Amino acid sequence: MNFNRHIEGLTPSKSMAMSNLAKELKKKDPEIVDLSIGEPDFDTPRQVVDEAIKWLNEGFTHYTTGPGLPELREGIAKKLKEDNGCDYDPSGIIVCPSGKFGIYIACATVLNEGDEAVIFAPYWVSYPSIIESVGGVPVTVELKPDNGYRITEEALRAAVNEKTRLIIINYPNNPTGKILTKPEFEALKNVMMDYPEIMLLSDEMYESILFDGNKTISPASDPEIAYRVITSNGFSKCAAMTGWRIGYIAVNNEFAKVCNRFFGHVVSQTCGFIQKAAVVALTCKDEMEMMRQSYEYRRNIFTERLNEIPGLHCEKPEGAFYAWVVFDDELVKKLPGYEPGQGEYSNLMSEFLLRTAKVSSVPGVANGVTGSTCVRFCFAASEESLRKAVKQIGDAVRSL
Repeated sequence: MNFNRHIEGLTPSKSMAMSNLAKELKKKDPEIVDLSIGEPDFDTPRQVVDEAIKWLNEGFTHYTTGPGLPELREGIAKKLKEDNGCDYDPSGIIVCPSGKFGIYIACATVLNEGDEAVIFAPYWVSYPSIIESVGGVPVTVELKPDNGYRITEEALRAAVNEKTRLIIINYPNNPTGKILTKPEFEALKNVMMDYPEIMLLSDEMYESILFDGNKTISPASDPEIAYRVITSNGFSKCAAMTGWRIGYIAVNNEFAKVCNRFFGHVVSQTCGFIQKAAVVALTCKDEMEMMRQSYEYRRNIFTERLNEIPGLHCEKPEGAFYAWVVFDDELVKKLPGYEPGQGEYSNLMSEFLLRTAKVSSVPGVANGVTGSTCVRFCFAASEESLRKAVKQIGDAVRSL
């Protein structure tokens, strides 16, 4: 059989694969702790659930307005203005069945065959595949750990050229937990000012999960480049609505008109009663803050105890709910199956942790870091699970 070459060649999502494997293993072994997928362990706020039930009971189960209910689009535009300083018109808000799908339709709208999109490693596992699926070419800028994984203008300028049409950033970052600093934003802006044909996609899915009083920068808040910024966000992480599959992109009105033509053909609209519930989710500030405080507490206990284990290091993340752990080279050399020059040692480490420590993680190679000795853990799990995971990781590492 002949298939679309862009789709046939895609690499499966490593985080989803590791989570599915952990679930299967846990059926036989209850000691398995799954810290691979970004899944909050909180329930969706009760008032959000009740709102969905209300509209289900009232029969609100038919087609709705294509790009989103007016009240939700207006609510999102208001949130972006008040919380992020971004001046989007409600007509530029497109409500999507997941933030992931919003990123896909944005890339599909921007990129033609052979156009390049710059991404920064460590990156979210799906960026390269989404770019490739629409015929684009991902160009990776690997950020350096000795520079704190910070974007530099020099590295970005070396990656852009006349084929570049899109730059994708993700802050707070999955997997490193870094936030976008002012110098990094200025570097991005300087390059964009010199390349007026480049769009910037800012994935801000974790923007409500910040620690130590950190503040986020939304690039669309800068009026000089706002017209060229696509802001992507959703409700999965901030309101524990992962399974609801609802997100959005915010764009200029010209972009929205083109994007909506595609959106109308591939998905028509996002589930109506879920959109009604999302309107209420926008008001759940207290619940979001409670979750954020809990993540900060879990971050502290998890990273502090990880750093007590010899042979590994975890810098405290500034946002999101992931621990990016670096294993020493000397420790990696002791792994079963280690061979010099093998290259992608993070796979070997992740497999060892699952087999020996019974803790599921995502290997750093999935995040675009070549020759990596890093793995990513999600600390959105319960405190009990995190303490158990650290103990089991420590026992396994010391056994080497």
